[in-house]
Amino acid sequence: MLNYNFPTHWPSADELPDSDETPVDNELQELIPGLLKAILLILWAERMDWFFGIDMGLYHHPEKPPIVPDAFLSLGVQRFYDEELRPSYAVWEEKVMPTFVLEVVSPTYRNEYTAKLEEYQSLGVLYYVIYASRRRRKPRLEVHKLVNGKYELQPGNLVWMPEIGLGIGCERGNYSGVTREWLYWYDAEGKRYLTPEEQVKESAQRLQQESQRADRLAERSEQLAQRLRQLGIDPDNIT
Repeated sequence: MLNYNFPTHWPSADELPDSDETPVDNELQELIPGLLKAILLILWAERMDWFFGIDMGLYHHPEKPPIVPDAFLSLGVQRFYDEELRPSYAVWEEKVMPTFVLEVVSPTYRNEYTAKLEEYQSLGVLYYVIYASRRRRKPRLEVHKLVNGKYELQPGNLVWMPEIGLGIGCERGNYSGVTREWLYWYDAEGKRYLTPEEQVKESAQRLQQESQRADRLAERSEQLAQRLRQLGIDPDNIT
């Protein structure tokens, strides 16, 4: 929770602009955060204390323009307030600064490694994650953690974030019919959480296996009944 004493006359999220009319740079900047949110909607389906915003205005001061991360995650807030959902995210109204911010680097560089890093650091965002799929000589995924007021780059392609209870990493997979490298959530043991599509397929396979097992049991039962009849025993009258 934030300890700031915000003035009571500051505007609510409903009164703030919810769009700057700036389009998303490319499809990946929509799909990559969308996959992370889709997984959370299943993984945390019973939890109502989190919010994952995508391309939404993050207001930290009413007299300054909002920051618009590709995605951010806040913990300890209401999942939603009513059927209209959130038009934007006003820090002074929520009383919670996002714990996690994600920027997906587009071909048009937008200061993700400089000005934005410094801005999220000054705001006190605990984890700042940058993903640049076109990078070749440097890590495509960078996870920066706020330590004593400064960001420290965390090692590895998969980083566990204990304050969130999730790990984040990247690996090749298929989502929305596209096979490429995607960002995923992981558990404490490094096991990747399944996408909604994968969960549907896994459930279908499990049902098929259970159905096949039931068929085998029924077949064995019928074979046993036939054997009893050959021995002059009526299986239907066995008690």
